[in-house]
Amino acid sequence: MDQFLYIMLYLQIGLCFFCLYRIIRGPTIPDRMVAIDIFGILVVGICVILAVLTDRMFIIDIGIAWIILSFIGTLTLAKYLGGKRLND
Repeated sequence: MDQFLYIMLYLQIGLCFFCLYRIIRGPTIPDRMVAIDIFGILVVGICVILAVLTDRMFIIDIGIAWIILSFIGTLTLAKYLGGKRLND
């Protein structure tokens, strides 16, 4: 079982590099934002795998905080791209 978790950990870390490439080279701002969202999801997956492998469940709290901040950032950017002010 540990071997499978290590394979999934390395796979997710590799996929993070593809997301970083899209964040840097994305042709439009929405493409970059989607890549940032996917990167956040991958980081949460990495946190969960690390929590299971190391038996330190506080790492899941870090993942939850990361995904909440990512969600707020997505909402803020969507509102900005929609042409509205942030306090509307």
